[in-house]
Amino acid sequence: MGVIKQGYVIRSTGSWYTVYQPNGETIECRLRGRYRLKGVRTTNPIAVGDEVSFQMEPERDTGVITHIHERKNFIIRRATKLSSAAHIIAANLDQAVLIATIAEPHTTTGFIDRFLVTAEAYHIPAIVVFNKIDIYNTTQMDRLSNLKKTYQDIGYQVIQVSALKKINLDVFESLLKDKRSLLSGHSGVGKSALVNAIDPDLDLKTGLISSLTRKGRHTTTFAEMFHLRFGGWIIDTPGINEFGLYDFEPEILAQRFPEMRQLMDQCRFANCTHRHEPDCAVRNALEKGEIAEFRYKNYLHMLTTDF
Repeated sequence: MGVIKQGYVIRSTGSWYTVYQPNGETIECRLRGRYRLKGVRTTNPIAVGDEVSFQMEPERDTGVITHIHERKNFIIRRATKLSSAAHIIAANLDQAVLIATIAEPHTTTGFIDRFLVTAEAYHIPAIVVFNKIDIYNTTQMDRLSNLKKTYQDIGYQVIQVSALKKINLDVFESLLKDKRSLLSGHSGVGKSALVNAIDPDLDLKTGLISSLTRKGRHTTTFAEMFHLRFGGWIIDTPGINEFGLYDFEPEILAQRFPEMRQLMDQCRFANCTHRHEPDCAVRNALEKGEIAEFRYKNYLHMLTTDF
């Protein structure tokens, strides 16, 4: 094989990877077999966003990936079917953007908090975008307002948009400009519709909401990275219905909740789990209404179901 070239993976379909080169050209590459024998604990040795080296195969227009460069960061979740394995969603990110909805479909706070906890664990700035604000009734708008205040108070950026009515799309565009952003969320929350609204040239597939389940139908079956015409890249992921935590230690879970992290040194015990110990600063703050009850309940649920 010939000259070693470099690029980064913008599409993965399992056994083949589309590699984007600095000159703008793309090459379909496969992974050299030995990489699969190194005890990789994930279901995918290469993720979208990975920087790789490759060589062209003799007398073919395809390449072979020979080296995966060190990642700046990555975001990971427990594999859907193999609870002991993990799946790397994307690598080398500037930010992780969660698209959520109050209705059609409903995004639970448990799902939101698992996403935020995972982003915290891998030191990736996270942003929550609530879509479909044009369809919410008064009660749902009140709920959105309360959630927005809760997350903003603990340091997260939260915006509310409507892809259909084109509300706050300029804010959404500025959020993504010149950044490499992971876009995630349940199927049906409008990830593709939002991206199409700010960059119609991409023409991402959009799905319909099932009239029976009020949940979205999957339109993306693999992660893919797209260049935005105004600058930046977005990584579109399959609709994630579950976000199981992976490789977490129970004693450090509370550190991934910013409002708990800033109180932990005030607890009587250094190894406080914030469940039953006396003189717990986190539970004292909870009783005073300084910590949202739903966030604390989600923390407890993660402790009991993920460890």
